[in-house]
Amino acid sequence: MADDTPGRLPVLIVGAGPVGLTAANLLAARGVPAVVIERNAATSDEAKAISLDDESLRTFQAAGLADTILGIVVPGTGTRYYDRKGRPLFQARGPEPYRLGYTFKNQFAQPELERALVEALKDTTAEVRFDTELVAIDDRGTEVVAHLRSGDDVTELAASWVLGCDGGRSTVRELLRIGMTGTSHREVWLVADTLGDHHDERYGMHLGRPGRPTVIVAGRDRRCRYEFRLDPAEGEGGTRPDFATIRRLVAPYREITPEQVERATNYTFNAVVADRWRDGRCFLLGDAAHMMPPFAGQGLNSGVRDAANLVWKIAEVWHGRARPALLDTYEPERRPHAAAMVRFSERLGEVVMTTSRRRALLRDTVVRTLLLSRPGHRYLAEMRFRPRAVHTAGLVKGEHPLTGTQLPQPRVLVPPSLRPQLLDDVLGQGFALLGVDVTPDDWARVPSVPGTRIDIVLGDRLPSPQDGRQAIADADGRLEAALGAARGRFVLVKPDRYIAAVVPAARIAALRTVFAPYFERTP
Repeated sequence: MADDTPGRLPVLIVGAGPVGLTAANLLAARGVPAVVIERNAATSDEAKAISLDDESLRTFQAAGLADTILGIVVPGTGTRYYDRKGRPLFQARGPEPYRLGYTFKNQFAQPELERALVEALKDTTAEVRFDTELVAIDDRGTEVVAHLRSGDDVTELAASWVLGCDGGRSTVRELLRIGMTGTSHREVWLVADTLGDHHDERYGMHLGRPGRPTVIVAGRDRRCRYEFRLDPAEGEGGTRPDFATIRRLVAPYREITPEQVERATNYTFNAVVADRWRDGRCFLLGDAAHMMPPFAGQGLNSGVRDAANLVWKIAEVWHGRARPALLDTYEPERRPHAAAMVRFSERLGEVVMTTSRRRALLRDTVVRTLLLSRPGHRYLAEMRFRPRAVHTAGLVKGEHPLTGTQLPQPRVLVPPSLRPQLLDDVLGQGFALLGVDVTPDDWARVPSVPGTRIDIVLGDRLPSPQDGRQAIADADGRLEAALGAARGRFVLVKPDRYIAAVVPAARIAALRTVFAPYFERTP
């Protein structure tokens, strides 16, 4: 849905959870003002998300927050799955280590993350207002007027766009009358964050005992999370468990006192996707757009992907560098993967956390059989069973195998120092046009399109900048692995590091058709 040319109004972000605060930091990094409102008096202290993946850390790198976030996470080594008798089955470490520049799975405490993200917004173009609630939205076509309640006062705020990052009970979604489709699960899980724990494993533990499916995730500073599936008589969702129940369930793993229970709750989960993610100038992100079971650790990470996809587009339009039609690509690019991850999380829970002894026996037999072969072992250990994020619609063109995939982030050699650097630090914030072992004559035919131009030098050769272009070389073979299939071609990389197009040098003029629908100035 295209809209009119926006003004220079701030972006209103509803919800100061991790997704909303991530969006605010990304906007601040791109010079776009934002107002974040949160109905609660402060950031959350509840037991919620606990795992950040490598793609999320890459997003925080884009916001200039990599070092900040690395200071509060445990660089993890994946997830170890256990069989019906508590014996190790296999450890899922993910794809190639540091494929995106960071460890694949990283444990953290959500309250710490939220506090760090709020602190990072100080002295930026963003403003955070707690004790402030959205009560009405008036989309006027060229702007949105939001009615906000703080105490007894109701005020109006004019915004360029509204981002609904306000969770599963999203006020933005309700005001827009957007439904959700999927399943609400009745199983109740007890989650307890504990202190003074002895666990020091850098991997999460999924214990597939059908009598008591359990998840254990160790954190920093002797913190540890325990999650137990409850029997119907042991608790109801949305209630706080009593200490006697917590102590009884934790007893096989440690002794515990009431003071060592940092927070605890009983919860149920949903597997649902919003029927649409956009209404005029309003967008849904994170749990407001999709909710999933926790077993794949992708709820928060999917929300961070939403922010990474949408925010750069808003910034391009806000600064007047792109047409509003660019915002139409958000849902086509993000919805398929988010929906697939919802379904995958459901299936994973049904298999790994089953209470059926027969299904658990079948699961263990199948897994041990797969582990006997190298392809089967790789399938499990590298988590090839998890849905892969690929853009098949939106700002994407062509059928090359790399098109629509995420560009890895290897370390590269950058002249003149030739010191290894992470690739994203060279690409910059905007588009990047990579010439993979192309010639100067090939570059001479490139049309005038946005983005940094970079020569990619493969093989064991020195990079040599030419005609004002940056040049980078392979530091350890991973750049070759990432882009070898595009040798002799140009690779157009979007600001969120997904590949928009792979174009043979002889057809470089085709880049015009990639940009034309979305950018005002095309050759």
